[in-house]
Amino acid sequence: MTTASPTGPGRVGKTSPGPAGAPPDPRARTAARVRRGLLRALPVSPAVVLLALFLAGPIGYCAYIAFTDLQLTGQAESSFIGLDNFREAFGDERFLNAVWLTLVFTVLSSLIGQNTLGLALASLMQRASKPVRTLTGAIVVTAWVLPEVVAGFLLYAFFRREGTLNAVLDFLHLPSQNWLFTLPILAVSFANVWRGTAFSMLVYSAALNEIPKEITEAAQVDGASGWCRMWHITLPMIRRSIGTNLMLNTLQTLSVFGLIWVMTRGGPGNRSQTLPLFMYEQAFQKSMIGYGTAVALLLLLVGSLFSLVYMRLLRTEV
Repeated sequence: MTTASPTGPGRVGKTSPGPAGAPPDPRARTAARVRRGLLRALPVSPAVVLLALFLAGPIGYCAYIAFTDLQLTGQAESSFIGLDNFREAFGDERFLNAVWLTLVFTVLSSLIGQNTLGLALASLMQRASKPVRTLTGAIVVTAWVLPEVVAGFLLYAFFRREGTLNAVLDFLHLPSQNWLFTLPILAVSFANVWRGTAFSMLVYSAALNEIPKEITEAAQVDGASGWCRMWHITLPMIRRSIGTNLMLNTLQTLSVFGLIWVMTRGGPGNRSQTLPLFMYEQAFQKSMIGYGTAVALLLLLVGSLFSLVYMRLLRTEV
């Protein structure tokens, strides 16, 4: 019997790895991953380019202007002044007053007004008949789709000295007043609630429709009151919708300009001058573009802080 030579073709056991069995090159794997990533990103690349061109570019340019003394008139060229615009803002009582009024306007009209009223309307419409739901939805949504300037003129006619509200109060033999002079920030807050509640109502209507009826029916059989069902079942189950609605409403409210401008122009004095109106006054009426842009960046910072809080709430699972 003959045996196979250790070096011959009949050798039994492992063979030395050849080129076909060699481990893949890490550089080749990295290059393959990069190619796959580029292919996946190719469909969204036009959107990324447009965002960089029309969003990131202007924001970056505005950030640069905020650190200069750029003016619209009376200046040949601008110069870099560092943080002087921001120091001037925090030392300006009118700026601090605008910050305070912006927070009051946002809390009253967005966090409390639109959010609470939108949830209440959505809950009531769940129990209302179809004709009532249709009529209520049409009325509320009509106020929402009106242009901001048109809504501002309507609410100005409602609150002015000879307006609809005082006519109703006179008819009821109740004291009337010039609401746009005595309570301007409350008047514009009410106007923003009237105009923007429809969005909250639609968001909460969609969220309430997603709650399984079996859960609420079981709680009702167990004897839970309507308030207990709302507090312990409904609100926890729509928590993410609440956070999303608050974030979107807050960002929209922080940037409201046309509504307040049409109704009061920030007056009387500066008693309804929020940050967007203060920014407009400094940049375009007083021609201080650098200072006005610095105020705009601070307004962007306020919106970012609100967004971070809401994102933190959205990250928490129910």
